[in-house]
Amino acid sequence: MVLAKAGQSAGPGEAIELGELSDLLGYTLKRAQLRVFDDFLRCVATLKLTPAQFSVLLLLERNPGRNQTVIASTLGIQRPNFVAMLDALEARGLCLRKRSEHDRRSHVLVLTDKGRATLQRAKKLIATRHETRLTKLLGPADRAALLRMLSTIARDF
Repeated sequence: MVLAKAGQSAGPGEAIELGELSDLLGYTLKRAQLRVFDDFLRCVATLKLTPAQFSVLLLLERNPGRNQTVIASTLGIQRPNFVAMLDALEARGLCLRKRSEHDRRSHVLVLTDKGRATLQRAKKLIATRHETRLTKLLGPADRAALLRMLSTIARDF
């Protein structure tokens, strides 16, 4: 297998041989993730959202008032990275941290009206561009099968 976008160019017209990398699931997953994330970022460029920020906003929409530790843990984001991300989202007016009424040592998270509006625009862009391109590339059946397989890895590995 030769990847056109793998690493640095060896020279004009020279293909990079990947050898055993072609058969490594982890390597191929990572390459696919990078391509999917690049497309995602292009789709929501006007909103300046990363996949992780979008995921946070989605969870806050579905789980208003949840503890920030629970949200970070659900997404697999380390605490220092999550705090920095929340700082950025708050600075943009997309969410708020509030002291928990039940545990004054922790914070709960809520979307702002601006956060809800941004999320709705992002959902529309992702559905009509990003996910549509992926479904067209894979086909509906393979897309569903890939989701099942990746969910199995994420849940059971």
